[in-house]
Amino acid sequence: MPDTSPLSLRFVQSATRVGQLPPSPAEIAFVGRSNVGKSSLINALANRKGLAHVSNTPGRTQVVNLYELANATTFVDLPGYGYAKVSKTQRSSWQAMIEGYLLGREELVMTLVLVDGEVGPTALDLQMLEWLRASDLAHSVIATKMDKVKSSQRDTRKRDIAAKCFLERGDISWVSASKGTGIEDLRARVRLLLS
Repeated sequence: MPDTSPLSLRFVQSATRVGQLPPSPAEIAFVGRSNVGKSSLINALANRKGLAHVSNTPGRTQVVNLYELANATTFVDLPGYGYAKVSKTQRSSWQAMIEGYLLGREELVMTLVLVDGEVGPTALDLQMLEWLRASDLAHSVIATKMDKVKSSQRDTRKRDIAAKCFLERGDISWVSASKGTGIEDLRARVRLLLS
C-alpha cells in the first residue's frame, strides 16, 4: 500500500544559481508559468498552509527555493515563466536561472511541469515541454486547478490538454490544491521517485 500521508517538508534556502544549492540524494523540480499554483501544490503535498509563500501577484517566486523531505531528498520551486510585472532583463535572467538549474543539477530525477487545467497549456508551457524533450530531461505534466473545470467538461479538457502536450490522457496527473483532489496519489508518486 503506497504512503499517501502528508510529506514532511521544511524550507532550506533560496538561491539564484545552481552552484549555491547543497547536494541532495535525489531532487524533484516544480516548473510552470506564473500563477499556475506551484506554491499551493507544495503546501498541499505537505498539508501546511504557509510553507511555500502563495501570492495573488504572478511572478513572486524570483529565486530557486529548496525544500527538504525527512529522508534528505529535496524539492525545488523554480521561478514562474510568463506574465510578471518585471523588466525584460529580469525575466531573461529567470530563464537563464531555470535553464542553468535544469541542465546543471545532477541530483534532478524529475521535473514536474505544472499546467493550468482551467486554461490549458500556453505557448510557453509547450515551449518548456519541447525544450525538456530536446534536452532529454525526465519530466511529467501535472494539471492544476481541477476544481475550476466544470465536471461536465473534465473529460473533454483532459483529452484536449493531453493532445496539446503530445501525451496520452493517463500521462497527465490532475490535481486541485484547494480541494485536495489527486494530492494523495501525487504524494505516493513523489515518494516513489525520491526513494
